[in-house]
Amino acid sequence: MLTHIVFLKFPDLDIAAEVRRRLLAMDGQIPTLRSIEAGVDITRSGRSWDLALLTRFDDQQGLDAYAVHPVHKAVLAFIGEHVLEVAAVDYR
Repeated sequence: MLTHIVFLKFPDLDIAAEVRRRLLAMDGQIPTLRSIEAGVDITRSGRSWDLALLTRFDDQQGLDAYAVHPVHKAVLAFIGEHVLEVAAVDYR
């Protein structure tokens, strides 16, 4: 199992909430995406990110297929219009 975690910052939390909605709407639409969780931060501390995404795949090939899938690319296009910062970690 491969886990892909992404942290994002946006100009405001309304955008973060819309990104969360769009991310979760991918569930069931991308064959290699085994599970997805996304949440908007509620703590709002100085070290907080606005949104966290956690996805799981069988292997690297599954993550690679997800990365280029049209449903994912449409969500990425929306994120790209608004994101201020992004960080990711992939691990087994």
